[in-house]
Amino acid sequence: MSTGPRALTGPAFVPLARPDMGEAELSAVAEVLASGWLTTGPRVKAFEAAFAQHVGAQEAVALNSCTAGLHLALLACAVAPGDEVVTTPLTFCATANAILHAGATPVFADVDRDTGTLSVAAATAALTPRTRVLLPVHHAGRPADPLAFRALADGRGLRVVEDAAHCVDASVHGQRIGTIADFTAFSFYSTKNLATGEGGMVTTASADEADWMRVAALHGLSRDAWARYAPGAPAQYDVVMAGFKYNMMDLQAALGLAQLARLAEMQAHRARLWDRYESGLRALPLGRPAPLPEGWTHARHLYTVMVEPDRCGWTRDALQAALGREGIGTSVHFRALHLHTYYAQRFSLDRGMFPNAEHHSDHALSLPFWSGMPLADADRVVETIARLVSGRA
Repeated sequence: MSTGPRALTGPAFVPLARPDMGEAELSAVAEVLASGWLTTGPRVKAFEAAFAQHVGAQEAVALNSCTAGLHLALLACAVAPGDEVVTTPLTFCATANAILHAGATPVFADVDRDTGTLSVAAATAALTPRTRVLLPVHHAGRPADPLAFRALADGRGLRVVEDAAHCVDASVHGQRIGTIADFTAFSFYSTKNLATGEGGMVTTASADEADWMRVAALHGLSRDAWARYAPGAPAQYDVVMAGFKYNMMDLQAALGLAQLARLAEMQAHRARLWDRYESGLRALPLGRPAPLPEGWTHARHLYTVMVEPDRCGWTRDALQAALGREGIGTSVHFRALHLHTYYAQRFSLDRGMFPNAEHHSDHALSLPFWSGMPLADADRVVETIARLVSGRA
């Protein structure tokens, strides 16, 4: 008996994340294509202005990635070989790589066990006379106590660069992320709350440093292509530094403007999904995101549970594999950097040095979560986890 077509049917796959694009984004891209100007131009400038206004920052510099933003921010802080930047091992490799590309040395400090964000106490203990910058990472959408890091930096004569790849639209006591640090780098990667496919933004209060970053982001040219090739503009330019190719395109900025206009709506749906997970998973023997202090808002980029064998009968990796067989996508945020071969070998790091980061690295599991995700998919995820865990706990 044939089992062909019927054997291939079953519940649809629930992805970890997917870009939430609609007619507004399609129209925005079509307008750029029709304009004949695809690269850095008027829409990039409009996106910078709109994002700065949304965040409440003095300046916003649009770039091709958050990684580029971190790199330029560190260079703007004048870090150099021999300098140290204190950061967390519980982050994507781009955080540490940007420090290395700027010529400095990443110094890891452990995270808070409950929140997964860089511990202020651990960061303080990691300071040396060579420390120049603090680089906290806002993890999964939860702010990494930016006011505490600002106070620590001000007291020690340091600068603060925030990795806010996960943290568009979060705030602490009325101050949005992007207005507290010297520089804050955001990501607009395709799975982020605000997506342009690839792309990033750096906010800062310094007009001079923002202008420097714009020049550095485009080969060190004194004038960008729009200024050179717009009707009536002189085409001559000067090279004032050995810059980089970090500029954002108008195609990306058009998506960003459309997404920014929809951000409140998309964030509201993330809140509904978050509440669905919170209520559905509350009775299960899994760790859930730590509550926020009063006056803080969460960007709700990821919904992550802690899977501990002595509580639920599953290892994280086994539960992840089981969910995959059920058609549910998940991910790990993150395998701690000091457990990766490159950083372990280069900086003589080993397991046991950052136990809280290792706890998250070993047990955290990010569930499907994106602003276009149907609530029914969240219910399916909850029901599947409940069925799997109840058979083991």
